[in-house]
Amino acid sequence: MLNQYLAGLPAFLAYFSVSALLLVTFGFVYSKLTPHHEFELIKANKSAGAVAFGGSLLGFVLPLLSAISNSVSLLDCLLWGVVAFAIQILTFFCLRLFISDLGQRIAKDEMASGVFVAFTSVAVGALNAASMTS
Repeated sequence: MLNQYLAGLPAFLAYFSVSALLLVTFGFVYSKLTPHHEFELIKANKSAGAVAFGGSLLGFVLPLLSAISNSVSLLDCLLWGVVAFAIQILTFFCLRLFISDLGQRIAKDEMASGVFVAFTSVAVGALNAASMTS
């Protein structure tokens, strides 16, 4: 019986490792591309930065979850993860078309801007995840 459970362990570790690597890479790249510095804001106890960044991470993880659940191979999962990655990065830049000083507002700890980024990121991530199941 234990052998049955352990038989799935290599696949679990492969998918989990690829997903964790994608998540860390996304967080790093996202924090470098945004005009505000998320990790500095978080260290400075600025909630708007933490909320915006956390929402962006969650917005990325939702379609990644869908990619893991629906992929036919690890490579398929990785490719859909890259799609989710690109869409979440584009989401922030699209939001900046509506609020040009969005990064400055987040850096000044304006919570409305942080919440707006977070909720929009999660909404786009949910649409992205649902679209991956079609």
